[in-house]
Amino acid sequence: MNPLRWGLVPQILAGVVLGALCGVLLPGAGESVGLLGRLFVSMLKAVAPLLVLLLVMSAIANRHERGGDARRTFLTLLLYLAGTVCAALVGVLLSFAFPQTLVLVDAAEGSPPAAVGSVLADVLFKLVDNPVNALLEGNFLGCLTWAVLLGISFRRAPTSFREHLETLAGGVADVVRYVIRLAPVGIFALVAYTVATTGIAALADYAALALLLVSAMVVVALLVNPLIVFLVTRRNPYPVVLRCLEESGITAFFTRSSAANIPVNLALAKKLGISEELYSVTIPVGATVNMAGAAITITTLTLAAANTLGIEASFATALVLCVVSALAACGASGVPSGSLLLIPLACSLFGVPLDVAMQVVAVGFVISVIQDSAETALNSSTDVVYTWAVDNAPLRQ
Repeated sequence: MNPLRWGLVPQILAGVVLGALCGVLLPGAGESVGLLGRLFVSMLKAVAPLLVLLLVMSAIANRHERGGDARRTFLTLLLYLAGTVCAALVGVLLSFAFPQTLVLVDAAEGSPPAAVGSVLADVLFKLVDNPVNALLEGNFLGCLTWAVLLGISFRRAPTSFREHLETLAGGVADVVRYVIRLAPVGIFALVAYTVATTGIAALADYAALALLLVSAMVVVALLVNPLIVFLVTRRNPYPVVLRCLEESGITAFFTRSSAANIPVNLALAKKLGISEELYSVTIPVGATVNMAGAAITITTLTLAAANTLGIEASFATALVLCVVSALAACGASGVPSGSLLLIPLACSLFGVPLDVAMQVVAVGFVISVIQDSAETALNSSTDVVYTWAVDNAPLRQ
């Protein structure tokens, strides 16, 4: 059978297997081909802001499919917040059931935010960013703001202009499809580089912690998300949940970037038949504010830090931690390990000193090859799951 005729997902899985073998058997070659993986992620990040800007502008300027689209967009954002809080609660419950302690290492570098307010303020400033700077910096919230405003303005533009805008958006979408076709090669290179440079030995001391984090994310992906989808749609959620994990989660797992996975999610949403006016807004927003995996990471590592120092964590304080983690996670950037620097903010609830909290961040970086991959897969696939759920919700007009 010709591998070139396989579907994209089987090709990606083949790339994973070959990449792992290359990293184990030929570590020198694995490090060398890592360049191809970084190029693949960079191409996705480069095209994503322009795609979001043009796609949203075109969708708003050219059509208005349903009168309830504004309500559906708002409901999707509410699901993002509810899902993130539920994920944080899952992290807390599993941390109480299986308490973890840490072998602390040298403190990580970085400047964590001082308060939740500063994180949310940063999100607000991103919304009103200069459009050129938003494109250059990959600020999707800024791109989205300008796309919505310009799209509304272009409703009054001549038909020919709006048709050209739609053609331009379609051209960029074609470029995205070309880039996504390179996913098997890019993921092969990413896996080979990761296995060659990290290996398994570095994770041995933190295997239990990594297992707890991944278990919490699996619970959210296979139990919490389907329950939420069922409550919204009254339909069997598993076909779409499993498809999103397959087509969005796999690529997100290896790129470890919600921002880089935006083009993948937009293409998947189109294949699922979701309203373009809905998904062209909710998918880019979800890459920034829908952070269930990040909330699990923040709560679990914070409670592990408290256990390590012998600080008693009451369940009431843990519930506050859920809310703080959910709000803080909304400001986590769509880049690899973007949630880890938010851990000191959550640790402050328990009086954990900053230098210890930064050591916890360093532990997070050690296990990030597993933690951050699973976190991004959950975050990114959930964007499409919730958008599909709202689009298929029996809302009254």
